[in-house]
Amino acid sequence: MLLAGDIGGTKTLVALMESQTPSQGAAASLKVVHQEKYISKDHPSLDGIVADFLAKFPGKRPPIQAACFGVAGAIHDGKCRATNLPWSMDEINLSKVIQCDRPRVKLLNDVEAAAYGMLFLEPAELIDLNPAGKDLGHGNIAVVAAGTGLGESILYWDGKRHHPVASEGGHCSFAPQTELEVNLWRHLRAKFNGHVSYERILSGQGFSDLFDFLVQTASFSVSPSLIKALATVAGDTGKRNALISEFGLEKGDELCREALGLFLSIYGSEAGNMALKCVAHGGVYLAGGIAPKMRKAFELGTFLEGFMAKGRFATMLSGTRVRLALNQEAGLIGSAYYALNHLAS
Repeated sequence: MLLAGDIGGTKTLVALMESQTPSQGAAASLKVVHQEKYISKDHPSLDGIVADFLAKFPGKRPPIQAACFGVAGAIHDGKCRATNLPWSMDEINLSKVIQCDRPRVKLLNDVEAAAYGMLFLEPAELIDLNPAGKDLGHGNIAVVAAGTGLGESILYWDGKRHHPVASEGGHCSFAPQTELEVNLWRHLRAKFNGHVSYERILSGQGFSDLFDFLVQTASFSVSPSLIKALATVAGDTGKRNALISEFGLEKGDELCREALGLFLSIYGSEAGNMALKCVAHGGVYLAGGIAPKMRKAFELGTFLEGFMAKGRFATMLSGTRVRLALNQEAGLIGSAYYALNHLAS
């Protein structure tokens, strides 16, 4: 049996899984035996959640062979302080709760886990965005995940298999490419009193701030219908962003279309940056919560234009596979398969 978890500021998913015996020549697969969802803030620690989860199987479950948890926070020496929770996590303590050997218990960064999960999604859970993208079947992979924040990771190819590598690339400095983007950078620099990272734009709050910038500086008027609609979702960034997307995609609102275009162009540019930094012959994957919600917009071409706008390296990127992940449990899947492939054997 394998234990896997995906720990976020809002919810924590924990699952008990078993390995399925593969047919000859096939890779092993996993079957969910039991899965639970916990409201993170209702619990004092991850140790407590894991103990509660395992207590549901008194005397009925085989020993845990390996355990892996994707955590929203930086991991160092097997320890992590959660970014949005008052939790401290430690592989040694978890191994005692799970009653599993310490080397077989692992904490991964949440985006690192989600990146590894990209390798095990079903074909129907992935949307190809680049018609000219080539499936090489090997090579490094770049993962860019915009959601509450901007997560980035690399899947390093060692010649035989992929290994997830953690990154804080979302906090790298935003590099504007057009006059409009320069003005956006100036606007955000004033708002945040200094450094402007890509996360300040490529995130839920970032998209909302980008829209506000256009309202204040662009030559577009805000339509009465949009004003009325936005008033109904005041204070809810997620619903506000959904309305802006809806008005831009389905109602032809010029201001909202401009906001979507600017956001997608910058997202594409940063995804292209990641592809170049790790020489992503294995492709680029878009994870996180934003891309699936904006799927129609990503398929229009603006994202790809930003992705390929790399001067002398445009040709390389034009043949790079770009895939949008629809499955929102990639972190749990990645943690489980990491336990199977890197810890249990």
